[in-house]
Amino acid sequence: MVREEALIKLARIQIVVILVFIILKLIRPFVLEEVSIDFVRIIVLSFPNLAEGIVGTLILTGILLLFFRRFMKSEKPGNTTIYLLSGFLAAVYVLLQEFKIHNLGGNNIYDPNDVLFSILGLGLGL
Repeated sequence: MVREEALIKLARIQIVVILVFIILKLIRPFVLEEVSIDFVRIIVLSFPNLAEGIVGTLILTGILLLFFRRFMKSEKPGNTTIYLLSGFLAAVYVLLQEFKIHNLGGNNIYDPNDVLFSILGLGLGL
């Protein structure tokens, strides 16, 4: 039952992150045209990377929780192991994309702020 509660908590966090992502996406044109504060512009432009790190880690955690519950009846790894494995897999995907080693997420342009926000998102996802 604990793992089901963990999945529900993960889903709630994802919904909040996605809603913030949508709001920032909607106000992005206004902010880029009207706001001259660099910090605000960086947040609006780089938040998708933070969201990708958080949501990616949480989705992988949910997938691994379901996988181990379904297919490994006898020896299930602990929650910490699952969280670390999901964080590692998400970090590999996100950081390889940020450094242009793969382009599976679309047309990505290298930006140090995006890398920083991705790392923050991965950390928050754990």
